[in-house]
Amino acid sequence: MTLSVDITEERILAGLDDEQREVASNLTGPMCVLAGAGTGKTRAITHRIALGVHTGVYVQQQLLAVTFTARAAGEMRTRLRELGAPNVQARTFHSAALRQLQYFWPQAIGGSIPQLVDHKAPHIAEAARRLRLTADRALIRDIASEIEWAKVSMLTADSYVKAAADRTRVGDLEPQTVARLFAMYEDVKKDRVLIDFEDVLLLTVAILEDDPRILAEIHRQYRHFTVDEYQDVSPLQERLLKLWVGDRNELCVVGDASQTIYSFTGATPRHLLEFPKTYPDAKVVRLIRDYRSTPQVVNLANKLLESRRIERNMPDPTVRWPEPLHLISQRETGKNVEFKEFADDEAEASSIAKRIKEMVDAGQDPRSVAILLRTNGQTEAYERALSSAGLSYQLRGGERFFQRNEIREAMMLLRAASKTRSGEPASGTVAELLMSIGYSAKSPESGGATRERWESLSALVTLSEELGSGSSEGPAASLGQFVAEMEARAATQHAPQVSGVTVASLHSAKGLEWDVVFLAGLSEGLLPISFAKDQAGYDEERRLLYVGITRARDFLHLSWSLARTPGGRAHRTPSRFLDGLRPQSLGTSRHYDAASSPRAERSASRAKTRGPVRCRSCGKVLDTPAERKLKRCLDCPATYDEAMLEALKAWRLETAREAEVPAYVVFTDATLMAIAEDRPKDMNALAGISGVGESKLERFGEQVLKIVNEYA
Repeated sequence: MTLSVDITEERILAGLDDEQREVASNLTGPMCVLAGAGTGKTRAITHRIALGVHTGVYVQQQLLAVTFTARAAGEMRTRLRELGAPNVQARTFHSAALRQLQYFWPQAIGGSIPQLVDHKAPHIAEAARRLRLTADRALIRDIASEIEWAKVSMLTADSYVKAAADRTRVGDLEPQTVARLFAMYEDVKKDRVLIDFEDVLLLTVAILEDDPRILAEIHRQYRHFTVDEYQDVSPLQERLLKLWVGDRNELCVVGDASQTIYSFTGATPRHLLEFPKTYPDAKVVRLIRDYRSTPQVVNLANKLLESRRIERNMPDPTVRWPEPLHLISQRETGKNVEFKEFADDEAEASSIAKRIKEMVDAGQDPRSVAILLRTNGQTEAYERALSSAGLSYQLRGGERFFQRNEIREAMMLLRAASKTRSGEPASGTVAELLMSIGYSAKSPESGGATRERWESLSALVTLSEELGSGSSEGPAASLGQFVAEMEARAATQHAPQVSGVTVASLHSAKGLEWDVVFLAGLSEGLLPISFAKDQAGYDEERRLLYVGITRARDFLHLSWSLARTPGGRAHRTPSRFLDGLRPQSLGTSRHYDAASSPRAERSASRAKTRGPVRCRSCGKVLDTPAERKLKRCLDCPATYDEAMLEALKAWRLETAREAEVPAYVVFTDATLMAIAEDRPKDMNALAGISGVGESKLERFGEQVLKIVNEYA
């Protein structure tokens, strides 16, 4: 029996890197996984769950894995099924809460559960009419977002006014007016016996807090919990999670504070960052090996976070900026990152569409290409440009795949056929059946509705061929198994990928990746967006760009335009976040390789041989950015000359006073300590120290070297 368990354990752990293996092999107690983009976090936690199941540490039905999108939950279930753990529940917070609410409602409240509303808009409009207020569609949408923020922040209409004092106004409405609309909206729902998605969480929390018997039943049902994208939890979701977990500590959380981009909905990375304080015995593992993107893309992403500064607005020291994970690409050198400036939006969209057309004609799969934009309002120009270039495309965030008429028709046809042809292979059979409702192997030349219908059916056929071909992880699917898979996907809105270039907002691109990514419209006023007014807002926008950059696997193109319309006034400027990243000369196509910037060129020989950074004192592999900067464990004795460090600090203080900036703007304490320990002899050596950027090297390099040489 022991030999069998050992073989199973090794099979599940095979292929994981050291850090992923550490996550997967620690099965009990609290765990916090700080996972950068593309570092294989889903792989690590699904293998952890599978190992726990196969070794008997976990009972499948007693583990709940929670994530934030139906697509991510569907992907997790698929991986767990392939790893032999098909009965583990992987759900979104809302899905898990709704299931519990439906089950416990009769005994906790009695009667039937109220109907769940899909959209708040008509009920907010009714609330506005009752209050004799005028509200257009845009304002109603903004009010809905504000009410959602208030509810996940656990605010009532009464407590909202004080909490909203520092928030951006909703239209031109006073907070008191929004509070009245909030209260009336709740009355409208009550009159019509309705609940919304936030109510699902609120009511589940209320039932669990009010009824110890139901809470005890939850505790008996679930013994272990895994939460993905933990940086995105709201206060309400965290409260529900605490109830689920109780006084136990079998909780594994995974996240990255640098990918917090939903603060406007109430999400906060505070719970992730404070997890080691909440659970002092928690195991903390950092995943920093990036398997997704080329070194060029990864280096640019790192540099964006490490150069967090606002040229026009000095950083507010009261706004917390957690030290980001410094990712290390595990891939071979790839294509240079491209930067390009255009005269206007139309020229930018047209050029990008032309470039994509050339790539597709050369063999690039259009499904592996994405155009990412800051707002949905920017998509129209790209839709026109792609259509003119003869390219199909899909808009993320549009009509749900399984609600399309052609998909409903196809599913009815496939269900009926599976009753008599269930055992036939999915590959080939699905395509044959769908030909009766308009599918053909060749795409139509026309666009519009005909093209969209074909693309939807084509997505089903493509998925049937993928599942029907079999793999090392499972046998080929039959028609009956394919229909069952589609039913499961429909229940969680886990749609197959539609053929065509993806056009999406940066927010909707979270959790996705493409071979080729075009980040367009990167100008001031769009990124950062014009309504970002303070340091917290600018930081959120920086993180949003970081998420966009890290979606690219092989090729990344960043662009902006100087004017909105052809012939318009060229008053725009590139995004402040591109300062220090893009070439300074403009006007023509630029090719910029973040891996061969002046600083990187100085340290090229070091980068080529860079492996794990070891402590200069004890030789231990260092795993935190602060330790890697100092090149020693924080617990090991310092090796710098105290007099040299004090001289550097005195020089920094004088320099900061002359510039009227905080001392840390010149150099942080950690950077000065690293300089004092490394004792650089020339500019190249100084440039190799983390925290010494090109601008600081030019401004302060000679002064710093003079002090170092005096004491060395």
